[in-house]
Order: sequence, then structure tokens, then C-alpha cells
Amino acid sequence: MIKPRLLFIILLIFYLLIIVKLFQLQVLNPASTHTTYLKTNRIPPERGKIYDRNSQPLAVNRPSFLLYIEPKKIEDASEFVKKIDAILQLGEASLASKIDKTKNWVAVQSGLDKDKKQRLLEFKLKGLGFEDRFQRYYPESSLAAHLLGFVGKDVQGEDVGYFGVEGYFNKDLTGLPGIIKSDRDLLGRPILIGTQQKLDPENGRDLYLTIDESVQETVKKKLQTGIERYKAKEGCILVTNPQTLEMLALTCLPDFDLDRYYLFSEEFFRNPAISNLYEPGSTFKPFIMAAALDNKSVQPDDFYDEKGPVEIGGYTIKTWNNKYEGQISMTGIIEKSSNVGMVYVGERLGYKNIYSYLKKYGFGQATGIDLQGEADGYLKEEFAWYPIDFATVSFGQGIAVTPIQMVRAFASLINGGKLLKPFVVQKISSGNEEKSIDSKIERKTISAKTSEMIKKMLHSAVENGEVRWAKPKGYQIAGKTGTAQIPIEGHYDPTKTVASFVGFAPVSDPKFLALVILREPQTSPWGSETAAPLFFEVAKELLVYYNIAPE
Repeated sequence: MIKPRLLFIILLIFYLLIIVKLFQLQVLNPASTHTTYLKTNRIPPERGKIYDRNSQPLAVNRPSFLLYIEPKKIEDASEFVKKIDAILQLGEASLASKIDKTKNWVAVQSGLDKDKKQRLLEFKLKGLGFEDRFQRYYPESSLAAHLLGFVGKDVQGEDVGYFGVEGYFNKDLTGLPGIIKSDRDLLGRPILIGTQQKLDPENGRDLYLTIDESVQETVKKKLQTGIERYKAKEGCILVTNPQTLEMLALTCLPDFDLDRYYLFSEEFFRNPAISNLYEPGSTFKPFIMAAALDNKSVQPDDFYDEKGPVEIGGYTIKTWNNKYEGQISMTGIIEKSSNVGMVYVGERLGYKNIYSYLKKYGFGQATGIDLQGEADGYLKEEFAWYPIDFATVSFGQGIAVTPIQMVRAFASLINGGKLLKPFVVQKISSGNEEKSIDSKIERKTISAKTSEMIKKMLHSAVENGEVRWAKPKGYQIAGKTGTAQIPIEGHYDPTKTVASFVGFAPVSDPKFLALVILREPQTSPWGSETAAPLFFEVAKELLVYYNIAPE
């Protein structure tokens, strides 16, 4: 039997130990007490969804799980690692390195599906846990890969949008996380009478695009067929409403697999329609002609005596086929795509006016389209131009543009002179709130009268040009071909070209404008024999889809 005095001493020592421990926790290190028993969990928001203009889903979410471990609770590390690796196949050494007993929580793998979670739960392992998450899913696969972009991870392992709409609207799509705070006992169980705080997450906003899924699918299939048929290295097709500049379809190939983006290098993620520069060639001629008409430097029925090559600053400029028409009208210059004729038009317009109109058209400036990764294009300062630069720019060489700049500027030629801001998102939705995005006019490029004149010229170029295409009967379609040699190491390689065609329909009231670009086609270097036929195939489909009646 313990003597009372001894029992008193034992109790006194025990009581003093308790006081020392309480002093340590509450005075010397009060924060540790709070963090040990008050646990805060983050509640991830659901990322906003992306739909086409008809509410067809392009990017949605499906449930997934983050697997984490609590090293201090693991009893048998060897057995723990073997069982997890049997399901995840991450490598036992890699998993073992994560079991750091100095840490309370370590993330192992995100994006787990329900099946793997259930199989892991069946092991009933202590120290194993899951957090509910969402994984991005693209129902239409890579139908609009460059347009959408993808969702990857940042350095903290959190979801973040890269490229395209996912990157540009990342903040809107991400939303705000919620939190839940709760007091826990030493075993990690909630204390019901303790602190219980919850702040619900704010899910990301949904985006409704201007893109039409059906048109996007049609255009992409046509482009794939065209690239194979003409053995081109790559290509793009952009379709827009020239009255608003809302994009109806935008596709470039090759692209990448949205669900397995990590298998591709970064060069595949760049959207050539907004990031790549090219020399437009003869598709650029209508801009200089329209400027000259607008400036009243020339009239459509004025004539130029096309005798032969012209000399500019020690350089010789010829026609594309080395044939010369003699007396040729301004409309004829566009029909025959005469380089020397365009040099004459440029001289009549004047160097300062050429540069002024190029700025008006927006070349050398980003369009501001709502996609991540847009390039500015290239337009050197006016003082750095030489006479040969002004001559070659009149027929689309010596200037570098992006396809979206080309579409934006060309739309202004046929919509009455309105330079619009291109856009791909028409509505942002959050709960009961919706924000619509409307067409925005930035400035005028040419007059409405000039616009009508250039439309007629471009219609004549299709009807009376050098090449006859398989045009749909009963429709008035206008456009212009382009073939530009690719500059390599300071000179142009005649064997490598960018073939293009830009066209619209119907002429009287354009409902769509499309730009087709093929890089380095092998069957023929000419836009008239590659890009133009591809355009007319696309145009036939669009005329039917939009129920446009013959004129």
C-alpha cells in the first residue's frame, strides 16, 4: 500500500508536469495549439464550363480525386507502399520518398477516378485520404484544340488554364475556393461543440462562344482533307461574320490532343491563326487598291499601260506569269493579279498614304481577340522604309501579318469600312447573372462607297480571273487568291510558298468571310490551285448551312 505522503508527492509531480505542458502550449507556443486542433480544409470550386453558340458543351468537368497521405499515421510503410503501387503504378521508390514522418500531409496524385479510389479504400490503410476535385473533360475531343486551350497545373499543383480561351479567361473560369474550419481531437475526430465554420466555394463562370460546333466540325474536316490532298505542311481556316467579326469557326492543323496535352511539345499549343506571321501575297492587293479608291487616287475604270517589268531602286518587278496586258483597268489589275499594276496604284496613292492606311487597317498591332497568345504582327517604322518596300507591299510581300489581322482588316473592306474587334466569347454566365459581349467598332478604314467598289472588284476577280473554280451556281461569291514565297535566310525560296484565298458571300450582303491558308503545298505552289478550291468547298457547305438563297 502506497503511503499518503508518497502518493501526495506523485500527484504533485504529475500536476506540475501538466502545468509545465500547459505553459509551453499556451504561453511559449500558443500557435501550435491552434494549428494542432483547428483544422482548415480547402473546398475547391468547380471550373466554369465552355459551350458553343448553341449551348453544345465543349469543355465540362467530371468528378476526380486527389490522393494524399498523412505520414505520421502510417503504421507499416513497406506494406503501405506496396499496396498503393499495385493500383497506381507510380514506383515503390517514388512513393516511399513521400513518406516523410516530419510532415502532416503530402499530396500523392491528382485526377484519380472513382474506380481507383474505391480499390484503394478497400485496403483500409491508415494515413490514406482523398480530396474531392474536378477534372477537365472535352466532349468533342480536339475539335477546337487551339481555340479552347487546356487546363494544366501550376507550380503549386493547382489547375490553371493555358492558351486559348482557357488561358485568356482563366480567372473567370477558376472561381473562388471555399473553406471549412473545425476543431479536432488528438485522433483527428471533429469536436462537435468546437469551432465549425464553412464558407462555400464560388464556382467559375460559364462561357458561351461565338463558335458554331457544326461549322467548326465541317471546316476542320475540309482542312484535313485539303492538307492531305495538296500535301501541305500545315494550314488554317478562319470563318467569321464580317458584320460583327464574331468568329464562327477557327481551326489550324496540326493541332494536339486536349485530354493528353502533356504528350505534346509547346510548339503545338501555339495557335497559328493568332500567333504565326506570314506574308499574305496577292490577298493583300485589295487593301492598297481600296486605299487608292478611298483617297481618290484612282477610279475602278482608270487604265494603266502594262508594258512590261518595272524597275524600283535597282530591283525588277514582274507579273506572276511574266505576261503583260497593255491597257488594263484598275478592276483588271485585281482580276489579273498584276504586281506591276499594283506598283502603279501604290505610286498614285503615295508613300505616306500607304503607310497611313496600313495603320488604319490595324497591321502591326494586336487585334485584341479574346484568346491567349496573340502576336502583334510586323510593320516597321515609316522612316525605315525604302521605295522598294512601298512597291512590294502593294502586292503583299515584305509585310508580315497574322491570319486574324488579315481577317479583321478584310472584313472592313466589305462591311462598309468598319474595323471591328474580333471575339470568340459572346456571353459569360454566373448563376443568375449574364454578361453579353457585343461587336465593337474601333474606327473607320474606308468609306461605305469605297467598300461597295472594292466588293464589285473582288466579285469580278472570281468571275473573270485567270482560273475558273467550281463555284456554286446562282450565288455571287467574291474573293482573292494569294501566293507568297517564304523568306529563308535573307532571300525568298521559290519552291516554298504560302498559298491562300480570302472570300465572302453573298456579295450584296456578306454573311460570312473565310480565309484559307496552306503552308508549303507540294502539288502546286499557287493559291489559285490549292487554297481557292478548298475555299469553295467550304463555301458550298456554309451556303447550305446558313440557308442562304441564290441571288
